[in-house]
Amino acid sequence: MQIKIPFLAEGVESGTVVSILVKEGDQVKKDQTLLELETNKATAPIPSPSTGRITKIQVKEGEEVSVGQTVMTLEEAGVSGEKPETAQPSTHPQVSSARESVSIPVSDEDYTYQSKSGFPPPASPSVRKMALELGIDLTKIRGSERGGRITTKDLKAYLQQLKAQAAPGKGPKGPAPLNIDFSKWGPISKKPISSIRKIIGQKMQESWTTVPHVTQFDEADITSLLGLRKKYVPEYEKWGTRLTVTGIILKAVITLLKKYPIFNASFDQAKGEVIYKAYYHLGVAVDTEQGLLVPVLKDVDRKDLLELSKDVAALSEKARSKKISLEDVQGGTFTISNLGSIGGTYFTPIVNLPEVAILGIGTGVAKPVARAGKVEIRTMLPLSLSYDHRVIDGADGARFIQELVHTLENLSESIFIVKSKQVKVTGKAKK
Repeated sequence: MQIKIPFLAEGVESGTVVSILVKEGDQVKKDQTLLELETNKATAPIPSPSTGRITKIQVKEGEEVSVGQTVMTLEEAGVSGEKPETAQPSTHPQVSSARESVSIPVSDEDYTYQSKSGFPPPASPSVRKMALELGIDLTKIRGSERGGRITTKDLKAYLQQLKAQAAPGKGPKGPAPLNIDFSKWGPISKKPISSIRKIIGQKMQESWTTVPHVTQFDEADITSLLGLRKKYVPEYEKWGTRLTVTGIILKAVITLLKKYPIFNASFDQAKGEVIYKAYYHLGVAVDTEQGLLVPVLKDVDRKDLLELSKDVAALSEKARSKKISLEDVQGGTFTISNLGSIGGTYFTPIVNLPEVAILGIGTGVAKPVARAGKVEIRTMLPLSLSYDHRVIDGADGARFIQELVHTLENLSESIFIVKSKQVKVTGKAKK
């Protein structure tokens, strides 16, 4: 039996071990005080939940512990078939034999580590580092060591299981095939799903099942924005690129990401940490024959609108021509998915893990809008902001999208002016 720090009081999540009143091998009775914990409110005794023998003490005096953390292991009286007074602290025949004879499942599709206190699953720092580097969620792994502790062996077994599940016809608990003869109702055709489509599907499923999504909707009046774009389109064409709404929105989004850094962050669930990033690499979803790819534009905050326009065009072309590299799709901190060229208004984009937010853009629509007591026809752009509700509150989501609307409606013409020293396409002029 694992002895864990129980719920202490409202608002008390941790404390310091000030005294340990037993040692390994001691016989204890139910409700006997095992250690004393000093919190910000009082000193609390932690009692034994049952009669038995202390087999392991997992904390030291002076150590800070959290609610739900295991502090000791107790072998209950009568469980091992031996009398408590004759049991030797150095031998655990039943536990040992159980480990040798029982195959503990490493994980399954439905398993998720549960912790009322929010404390991450037990694992060594090296295991946590390995999981972080591999992008593995430790809460999906069932630890095989005492107390559910996750080992390197468990992590490797989990990776093998994922590999087996990805292989056609292999792996435990794969989706059952549709044993339906659809041809009896009419003509059909079959086409195998592409490998890239499988990867996209797996990532989206992981995000949808892991992240509690919230999507905030709003619309921006981009009539003035489109006017400025139209004015500068010929100038950008001279520099060999197209001035797009996506590029303009990238510039606007950077301002908001700097003001609300939580939207440019990632969440390490295993460690319970938010990782704030001091760089701005924005992904731009591109519709290709292979599926939706998200090439990443690096250091967006350091580039002017001309550079961004060229980068968007170059990466989009690489994605569509199947020349995109692994480096081109890694390191994103925030994603924009613009479906305006296809059509439609609002939608619910799925967060692109390990990011925590994504902005969806629909098609701008001319509609009557009341302005200063008059009804005018304005072009309104639908915006859909999805975010990870584990780390972003609804109030911040509302503020972010409202300020984005304000920024798009009040863009400074100065961001459109080309100040680059690059040579124009004609080769006749420099700036």
